[in-house]
Amino acid sequence: MVINLGKDNSIFNNFIAELRDSQIQQDSMRFRRNLERVGEIMGYEISKTLNFDEIEVTTTLGLSKIKVLKEYPVLIPILRAGVPLHKGMLNIFDRSASGFISAYRKVGKNEKFTIKIEYVSSPNLDDKIVVICDPMLATGASIVEAYKALKSFGKPAKIHIASVIASVEGLNYIKKQLPMQNITIWTGAIDDELTAKAYIVPGLGDAGDLAYGDKSDF
Repeated sequence: MVINLGKDNSIFNNFIAELRDSQIQQDSMRFRRNLERVGEIMGYEISKTLNFDEIEVTTTLGLSKIKVLKEYPVLIPILRAGVPLHKGMLNIFDRSASGFISAYRKVGKNEKFTIKIEYVSSPNLDDKIVVICDPMLATGASIVEAYKALKSFGKPAKIHIASVIASVEGLNYIKKQLPMQNITIWTGAIDDELTAKAYIVPGLGDAGDLAYGDKSDF
């Protein structure tokens, strides 16, 4: 299942518009905050799909029955662009455990690249709800490699993939590579084109660089 939150009219689209705007992007603090706000809204939407229990809360005047979240999901950002998105999710799921995945593009001959996983840290994922945070779902390779890397930590009950902008090609790749009966993809927009270097068009550019500054390749 793919859920495009940007197709409906809401304040959510204001944040997507600012993330795309090349002038507003020059303010890296605002860029990070907009990623965070997208994460907060996506977290809220994901919470609607989770399980709830009814509890009694004692007020100053009596008892109130309220349905509250039964279990918090495990939040796993793909570094480094996924950090602000993860922070937004953590603002909503404030009792969640977190894992972390470090992944990068290893460029070879003819500018072709593969995704390399350098580091993975995660709690046990058996029967857990997992949310993988990666702002740009371009080729889909990062998500597929992250999924493979997490398999050694257990078998989740459900996986949610949170991306700000996805490409049609990336979505199709994930659908072919992963067991979609157990996965839901949440995104703010779906763009049609990828460049030769696998950047989404119109996209927004390199989310990691815009959030934290240019990186040096060595």
